Amino acid sequence: MSDDDKRARPETDWERRRRLAAVFGDVLPEVTGDEKDPAERADDGDSAGDRWLKSQVPPHHG
Repeated sequence: MSDDDKRARPETDWERRRRLAAVFGDVLPEVTGDEKDPAERADDGDSAGDRWLKSQVPPHHG
């Protein structure tokens, strides 16, 4: 398809999404944290990401 053909018709939604995904990648996750299974959370209410972040804190930051 030539550039003139592409300009002659409007871009469909799926074509636009595919073009933007090729440029920017997947920006937003498909499932957010509040939609995930509560069983994935620890007993103290921290998510796996929170536990990892807390484990990365240097000892002198207590």
